Amino acid sequence: MAEKTSENDVDVPRTQGSPFGDVDADVSASAPAPARTPRARAAELNRILSHAAYAYYALDAPEMTDAQFDRHLQELLALERAHPELVTPNSYTQRVGGYVSEQFEPVRHASRMYSIDDAMNLDELDEWLARTDEALGSTPENPVAYTCELKIDGLGVALTYTDAQLVRAATRGDGTVGENVTANVLTVHDVPRALASEGLSRVAGAGLGRSIEVRGEVYMPKRSFARLNEAADAAGREPFANPRNAAAGSLRQKDPKITAHRDLETFIYAVADESPLSVTSQWEFLHWLSSCGFHVNPNARRCTCAAEVHDFCATALAHREDLDYDIDGVVVKVDSFASQAALGFTARAPRWSIAFKFPPEERRTVLRDIRIQVGRTGVLTPVAEFDPVSVAGSTIARATLHNIDEIRRKNVRVGDTIVVHKAGDVIPEVVGPVLELRPAGSQEFQMPTHCPSCGSPVVREEGEVAYRCVSIDCPAQAVERLIHWGSRNAMDIDGLGDELVGRLVEQGTLTDVADYYDKLTVDALAATPTGRAYETSNKGHTEGEDILVGRTIAEKVMAQVDESRSRGLARVLFGLGIRHVGANVAGLLARHFGSLQALMAAGEGEIAAIDGIGPKIAASVREFFSVSENSAVLERLREAGVVLEERVTAPERPQTLAGLTFVLTGTLENYTRDEAGAQLKAMGAKVSGSVSKRTSFVVAGASAGSKLTKAQSLGVPVLDEAALAHVLMTGEAPQA
Repeated sequence: MAEKTSENDVDVPRTQGSPFGDVDADVSASAPAPARTPRARAAELNRILSHAAYAYYALDAPEMTDAQFDRHLQELLALERAHPELVTPNSYTQRVGGYVSEQFEPVRHASRMYSIDDAMNLDELDEWLARTDEALGSTPENPVAYTCELKIDGLGVALTYTDAQLVRAATRGDGTVGENVTANVLTVHDVPRALASEGLSRVAGAGLGRSIEVRGEVYMPKRSFARLNEAADAAGREPFANPRNAAAGSLRQKDPKITAHRDLETFIYAVADESPLSVTSQWEFLHWLSSCGFHVNPNARRCTCAAEVHDFCATALAHREDLDYDIDGVVVKVDSFASQAALGFTARAPRWSIAFKFPPEERRTVLRDIRIQVGRTGVLTPVAEFDPVSVAGSTIARATLHNIDEIRRKNVRVGDTIVVHKAGDVIPEVVGPVLELRPAGSQEFQMPTHCPSCGSPVVREEGEVAYRCVSIDCPAQAVERLIHWGSRNAMDIDGLGDELVGRLVEQGTLTDVADYYDKLTVDALAATPTGRAYETSNKGHTEGEDILVGRTIAEKVMAQVDESRSRGLARVLFGLGIRHVGANVAGLLARHFGSLQALMAAGEGEIAAIDGIGPKIAASVREFFSVSENSAVLERLREAGVVLEERVTAPERPQTLAGLTFVLTGTLENYTRDEAGAQLKAMGAKVSGSVSKRTSFVVAGASAGSKLTKAQSLGVPVLDEAALAHVLMTGEAPQA
C-alpha cells in the first residue's frame, strides 16, 4: 500500500506567541547566524522552524517568507547530514509541519499526510530525477514516467467517502490528526456529496463498500479574493494578505455560513490508499477522480524524461499569472504506484515526489516613506511604503523592514528605487535599493525617540535590536495588554475572548486595564457586537443584524471582573505585562515587597539584589514605574478596589538541591533564565554564571554557546529543558 501525500504542505512562511518560545520578529530571519557549535545551531534552527510552522499552520498568519524558511530547513538538513548524531525524533526534519486547532474536533487520517521535499532550482530537480531513475533502473528503452502537476497554494484537506457518500472532511493538521471541518466543506460547491456513478462503474472492483479518503487542496480563486478584500476595505476591516491565508481562514470558520460566503474551490489529487482501486498510476488516478465528479486540475502532464519535466516547469512558470488561482511551483511524482511503494518514505516526505519551487518574482518601485508600526509588546517596527506594484498575483504597497539594523544592512533610504518581491508568494519583502538610481541628498533613516502612537519615550535595551514603547496606555498595545490582563495566570477573567476585547477597544469602552473596573458596565458589555448574522435566501448569503453579547453573558463576565479584584499583587504584576516579568518573577517581587507601594518605592539596586531577579529585570521594573501614565493607571486600580498587596506567603520549598551548582545557558522555551534560576535557588541550589570543575550541572537551551562547549570539555553533565522541568517539579537532581 502506497501512502499518498498532501503536496502543498511545505510552504511554511512567520508570528508571535507560539508554543516554541519567542522568536523576536524584529530580528531579520535572513541575517547571517554567528558561529556556534553544530548542536547549538541545530537546536536554534529547530526552534525557528517550529515557530514559523506554528505561525503558518495554526494561526494562518505567516511571519517568515518561504525563501527564508527553506534556507533554514536546507541548513538544518545539511547540518544533520554532516553530523548524523544531531538527528532526533523531535527534529523538524523528522516530522510534518502543521498543527491542530482546539477549535475543531480532532480527526485521525486513514494514513499519514506527508510533506514534500523541495528542489529550489533545476540543478536540484535534476539531481532528484537522476537518483530516482537510478533507484528504479530506468533505461532508454524503459524510462521511468513522472506525472507533473501544478503546486496549488491553498490548504490541504482530506475527504472521506463511505458507500460513495461524503461523510467527513478534515484539514491536514499535523499530518496524522486534522480538524473536522465537514460542515464548512459541505458549503464548497465543487466538492461532490456523492461519487458519480460513472466513476464507480469505470473502475472495476472499486471496493467502496466501506470508505475511501481522497486528498487535495482548498483554495480561493483570485477573483473571489479580490471581491473579499474589496468588501473588507469598504467595511473598514483589515484585508487578507493573500488567497492562501484567505482560504485557510475561511475553511476554519466556526460559522459555515461565513465559509459559504467566501466562494472556495478545490483541486483533488491524492488518495490515502489506492489498493481498493483498479488504477496503477497517478495519471490514471487523476482521470478516475475526474470521472467521480472531483475537480481535478487540468494542467497536468505525464513525462518520460528530464527535458519534458523541464518544459512543463518552464511553461507553468511562464503562465502562472494567467491562472485564476495561485501556484508556487510544480509537483513531480513517480507515476507508477508500484514504483512509489518501492521507493517509500523518509521520516517526513515521500522519496517518490519532489516540489520544484518557483523563484521569487521581483519588481522595481519607489520607496516613498518609512513609517513606524507599534506592536502589541511595544516594539517599534519600521514599515516601507512604496508605489503600488503587482507581484505574484496581488498588488502590494507595504513591507516590513523589521528593525533599524535590517534597514542599515539593506541600505535603503526614502526616495530609493527598490526591488521588492513576495518570496514564496506570501510575504512582501524589500530586497534592496538600485543604488545607481539613488537620488542626490538622500538621508539615512533614524528611529524616533518617542512612540508615534502615544508620544511616550522609547527605549532600546543594551544588546537588543528592538526599540520599545513602555507606556501602559499606548493605544497600539491596548488590545493585547487587555487580553493578557484577563488571562488565566494573570487576573483569570473568564469570558473575555480576543474578539470581544478587540470590539470593546474598537468602540472606545476599554483603553487600559483600569477600565475593566471603573468604566466597563453590564449594559455596555451587553450591547457590544460579537459578529454579524448571515441570512440565506435564494439570492445567496447577505449580512443581517449584529449579534450582541447579551445581558446574561455580560452579567457573568462582570461577576468575573469583580472577583478578579482580590487576586493579589503577584497576579497584578504579571497582568501588567512588565517586560521580563513573568509569573515566577512577579511572585518573587510580590513576596519580597508585600505591596505595590513598597515595590514602587524600592531602588533598582534593592530590586536587583533579590535572588532570581538581577539587574536586567530590576531596570525594566523601575523603567515601567517611572512612566507617569503607568502610575496613573495603577492609582485607578487602587481606587477601584483592586488588591495591590500579597497576602499569602508561599511555603518554603525543601532544600533538596543544597550543595549543587547549576549554570544556565542559551534560550529556554518555557522559562526565562532568571525564573529557572530563582526556582533552583528556592530549593537550595547555587546558580553560577560560569562553568568550572565544581559545576554540578549545565542547563543548555537553544543557542547555547561557550558555556556548553566548556561543560563538554570538562565532562560536566548537561541537562536539556525537559530534564530541568523534572528537577523543578520534583526537586530531585539527576544522577551525575
